[in-house]
Amino acid sequence: MENKIENRGTAKIELGGKSFELPVYGGSMGPDAVDVRTLYKNSGHFTFDPGYTSTASTESQITFIDGIKGQLLYRGYPIEQLAEQSTFLETSYLLINGELPTAEQNAEFTNTITRHTMLHEQVERFFHGFRRDAHPMAMVCATVGALSAFYHDSTDINDNAQRDLAVVRLIAKMPTIAARAYKYSIGQPHVYPDNSLCYSENFLKMCFSVPTEEYVVSPVIVDAMDKIFILHADHEQNASTSTVRLAGSSGANPFACIAAGVACLWGPSHGGANEACLNMLKEIGTVDRIPEFIARAKDRNDPFRLMGFGHRVYKNYDPRAKVMQKTAHAVLAELNITDNPILDVAMELERIALNDEYFIEKKLFPNVDFYSGTVLSALGFPTSMFTVLFALARTVGWISQWNEMLEDKSQRIGRPRQIYTGAPLRDYVPMGER
Repeated sequence: MENKIENRGTAKIELGGKSFELPVYGGSMGPDAVDVRTLYKNSGHFTFDPGYTSTASTESQITFIDGIKGQLLYRGYPIEQLAEQSTFLETSYLLINGELPTAEQNAEFTNTITRHTMLHEQVERFFHGFRRDAHPMAMVCATVGALSAFYHDSTDINDNAQRDLAVVRLIAKMPTIAARAYKYSIGQPHVYPDNSLCYSENFLKMCFSVPTEEYVVSPVIVDAMDKIFILHADHEQNASTSTVRLAGSSGANPFACIAAGVACLWGPSHGGANEACLNMLKEIGTVDRIPEFIARAKDRNDPFRLMGFGHRVYKNYDPRAKVMQKTAHAVLAELNITDNPILDVAMELERIALNDEYFIEKKLFPNVDFYSGTVLSALGFPTSMFTVLFALARTVGWISQWNEMLEDKSQRIGRPRQIYTGAPLRDYVPMGER
């Protein structure tokens, strides 16, 4: 990867009566960063940053977030424009290659992905080894990692052709794995991919069709699924993406790296946020109970939190939420859902949050998890599948970030440091003297 950071001068730090100068670098957008790589060598000090929330771990050209402005860009393109005008596979091409494809490139890429949607037939035996009540994320995590046992010709990260093949296979097979996990969890037969369908329609068919009936899905629902995938495709250096990069820094094969990302995403503080939001809506139960929970949310002494509002990064309206808001209303109208109390609660809670001074003042706008949970529930997905769909979409972002890391000559194997607070040096005490 061509280095594009710019030297923006130096910063001085005083330690132990000595002064040290550190380079300051900047990118094309966003805040500048102080380069502390020589700090330990020259001063004997580390920096302390739990969670790395104030540390830039890499230079990247893929995704940019401005939390103050509420801005999310994929390769410079606003997420709103991509969600409204692009497709998931076209966006995938953009994230991986850096530019939007021509019509010819898009057709070739789509055709290549489509021809790799089937899983190795022996993977079926792998699925049958799971308990019938296994969580879909457990199955997805294990199966993605196991792909390296089935596709030996795409695990050598030093071979560009093998890396390219691994990229294609992961994007193509993730919907098949996700749908297979869902079908297995509900005891229905596996549905093979249909290469005559687009990416999102094929996934929906694998999830919801049965051999006994013809399956036809509304274009509105297909479009909603595609938008959900686009909105979740990448989100800069979040926990799961950083996990993929950290695993990849050791030289691990691509399937192992993506499985590591899936495992991290499974955490309730990351990929489980939309599931937590839906559980909150179920707890509220009916529209008439909303004022009670609003009052609890405003009470500092009450541990209750309104899930699906506000965002750690965005201090303004989550740009993805604006797209999902329109999508949610389109899906509910298309499905003519009028008697679902959970969705009624969601819509009323949205109305209150957008007009209540407390929410406006604290910038507690509905985020993408609030709307995506509502939409996925309306489409018929159980909450156990929400994070699986997140992983399916985020796979292309993980792959793009992994590819970029391998091409970055400044990258080294990840090795965070620590402040040790354990016991000081001491001698071993024989058991009889303890």
